[in-house]
Amino acid sequence: MHARTRTALFASAAIAATLSLTAITPALAGTSARTTAVAAAPAPSQGDPRSTTGRVADFYGAYIDSIWDNEDPAAGANAKALRAFYLSAAAQKKVAAFEAKEHADGILFAQNVPVKWKVDYTGSGAGHATSLVTLTWSDGTNAEVTKIKVQSDLQTRKITDLAAVN
Repeated sequence: MHARTRTALFASAAIAATLSLTAITPALAGTSARTTAVAAAPAPSQGDPRSTTGRVADFYGAYIDSIWDNEDPAAGANAKALRAFYLSAAAQKKVAAFEAKEHADGILFAQNVPVKWKVDYTGSGAGHATSLVTLTWSDGTNAEVTKIKVQSDLQTRKITDLAAVN
């Protein structure tokens, strides 16, 4: 075998070994007992202020962010302001009555904060649009999920009713 061919063969083997180690090293690094938070690449977001379902999604996203960060001094005031902006006066009264009776958050129908949320349009009629909010309470394959039916006024786009779905 010529020296040039042998050198090229060894160089190819070295490159292959280096690429293999590069692929394996991150996987091996994940086996340590130390856990770190990893930020997933966010899905692209978009919105339309004319969409009632989009406004429900905006409200739930901002509201959950506010109460998730409950140690931030502005969080409570922000959650209150979000309710005032996105909910009709009647819906605000209904939420307050639920909270007084159940000692739980009347927006989430729970005492804790979900880790994920999703909003789907389910229909419209008689001047209202209906959305289904799905709240996920933990990660994993057996995560608990609850659903909330949200009705919005098509003219004002304000949330006019919320009801837990059984």
